[in-house]
Amino acid sequence: MPARVATASETVACERATIDAGTSAQELMERAGQAAANEISRRYAMLLPAGAAVFVGGGNNGGDGWVVARCLVEAGYPVTVIEAAPAKTPEARAAAEHAGNAVNTATQTAKLSDALVIIDALLGTGAAGPPRDPIASAIDIVNNAGDEGALVISLDIPSGLDATTGARELCVKADLTLTFGVAKRGHLLARDVCGELNVLDIGLSKSPAMERLPMLIDRSWVSDRIPPIPAAAHKGTRKRLSIVGGGEGMAGAAILAGKGALRSGIGLVKLVVKGENAAAVHVALPEAIVQPWPSSTRSMLRLTQDADAIAIGPGLGKSAATRDLVERVLLAWNGPVVVDADALNDFADDAAALAKLLRGRPAIITPHPAELGRLLGKTTDEIVANRFEIGAELAHDSGAAVLLKGSPTVIFAPTGERFVSAAGTAALATGGSGDVLTGIIGTLLAQLARNGPDPTIPVAEIAAVGAFVHGRAAELCGPVRGTTLEDILLAMSDAWNEGGGDPSEDILSCIPPVP
Repeated sequence: MPARVATASETVACERATIDAGTSAQELMERAGQAAANEISRRYAMLLPAGAAVFVGGGNNGGDGWVVARCLVEAGYPVTVIEAAPAKTPEARAAAEHAGNAVNTATQTAKLSDALVIIDALLGTGAAGPPRDPIASAIDIVNNAGDEGALVISLDIPSGLDATTGARELCVKADLTLTFGVAKRGHLLARDVCGELNVLDIGLSKSPAMERLPMLIDRSWVSDRIPPIPAAAHKGTRKRLSIVGGGEGMAGAAILAGKGALRSGIGLVKLVVKGENAAAVHVALPEAIVQPWPSSTRSMLRLTQDADAIAIGPGLGKSAATRDLVERVLLAWNGPVVVDADALNDFADDAAALAKLLRGRPAIITPHPAELGRLLGKTTDEIVANRFEIGAELAHDSGAAVLLKGSPTVIFAPTGERFVSAAGTAALATGGSGDVLTGIIGTLLAQLARNGPDPTIPVAEIAAVGAFVHGRAAELCGPVRGTTLEDILLAMSDAWNEGGGDPSEDILSCIPPVP
């Protein structure tokens, strides 16, 4: 089930709300340690008999490590706790005392012997800045053990990683990160050092502060929102999508968007391109109907009357003429719309004009950081640094969902909710990837949105489903080098039909490691 995504300070606020509601800090630590030990035992029962080494620091993250060590010993596994620093907080001291003589202890310079499992409990969510000795030396030892073949598991966050910004100079490189209650922004901004990420349920109170946090969507959440295709469906019930784009020299963008739509289950796709590109589209995508850009009332009627949704922008080009085309289409068509790429660039520094055109309909805009920066008159660095907040005002003002592409992808709802998709790999960092996404989302919008202001499900959820499936298809392709957009398109069938998965009841969200 989905988890929430928090900064370090928001994590503290969620824990404080739970404590104020009657759960002690010590009980939260016990829940965290037991949940982590249960997951480690479930996964690695074949490795644990050879021994586990738990590296602990002096804070509450070290206290979590003491609880894990005790629970693993109680389960019958040999465990050595290596104290990089003595327990300092009351909760950590109590956890260390509770472990008592059952757990072997050693200094951090002790040989790790034959331990196949290394557990990192050195620094937690509250740590900031580069690690200093003795913690820095312990991080080096953990990473060296990982390089030599040991399995490295981090508790809460890889030690040395900033939980809010994802910054790191020296940090643990984990194979698995078991975090507690909420995912941290740093996990999603630095997936390469987190390995697989599991968010474990430790019973944090569902406080207003937590409910306002972005939701990290997962496979089960997405599966529940994918519309079924009935056995008796025909192309009309599978809906019709018109894609307006394909300007001079850019027929490929419209073609890729059309392929994304067809791989997503659209019944009929029409590519509306500059006239000179019609032949290329016919050859590349024979399933598609092709129409030139509308230049008359009659041709505009052909475009708008034959669509359940319109996607506009892939390969459109940026000029006064293409802005005029976007405005004419959006004025003539008041139904569901996806606005992407050059259809956004045509409104650089003029987001208010675009917002006015989009109001009153189900609408989704899908910029990457540079495109959103041009639209809002901000630098790309400003967009990236504020990716979890930056689209909220535009979503509110336009009534459209704003999908900010990247790692992770953040979706802003007009009503204030935020969704996060961490699915994907760097295989998507290639020209044309966003065009495929436009076809995916256009299909979902056509199938889930009515021609009034209220879609079957909220537009932000439609956008989030599309982002997740797009990213999941890339993950299914495996290593990045050697993977093309055609591979990703072929993998979409598996991504759409994968099902919801069956995580253990203690797990809120699971994110696979980066290939």
